Amino acid sequence: MNEDKISIILPVLNEEQTIASVLSNLQNAPQIEIIIVDGGSADHTIEIAQTFGKNADVELRIIETHRGRAHQMNIGAKSATGEILLFLHADTQLPLKFEKWVRQLLDEPKVVAGAFELKITASVGGLRWVERGVKWRSQFLQMPYGDQAIFLKASTFWDGGGFPQLPFMEDFELVRRLRRRGKIALVPLAVTTSGRRWQKLGVLRTTLINQIIIIAYLLGVSPTRLANWYRSKH
Repeated sequence: MNEDKISIILPVLNEEQTIASVLSNLQNAPQIEIIIVDGGSADHTIEIAQTFGKNADVELRIIETHRGRAHQMNIGAKSATGEILLFLHADTQLPLKFEKWVRQLLDEPKVVAGAFELKITASVGGLRWVERGVKWRSQFLQMPYGDQAIFLKASTFWDGGGFPQLPFMEDFELVRRLRRRGKIALVPLAVTTSGRRWQKLGVLRTTLINQIIIIAYLLGVSPTRLANWYRSKH
């Protein structure tokens, strides 16, 4: 039986510290392609990715464009040849056998998209509660975020117009639209993501900032204004 090809799309910008480990974790997965979309890195991100592509037995392409996560992910999706799209942050690692779960869940008739549970690689107090909160939100509200490696069929993605061209909250808005069309499933395995945000600002402050942004967005505050405010806090 033929398996749908999975196109893994990584928007990157100055990710030389994480890109090698993320890519090496993907090299044994069958029937995948990796599309790296660089938004103008000034470090060694591209060189590291090129070296990996030459040495690994995996299909890898690098696209260079201008900065903007929504733009970068849409550009990557346009270049994809897989029936399934998976959007992966460059500081996040997928679990072993992720591809089997992705294909299995998307075979379910009512499922329009999916994501993974979240594990944060930091020992900051309170992060285990954050992980539990993410799991609850994803299971019961069906609202996973971009750091949980959202995946869906390419046809579903383009039927919905792709990522909205927003400077911020593009993953939140995509999931809101998808939720109206069907079920968003949660893989019972976790992606492992960097804890650098929580380590920098602390769990309470990071969580509070995230909630303020979501509420402000739902109240109609401009994504551009929210993006500028968020960056000023980081």
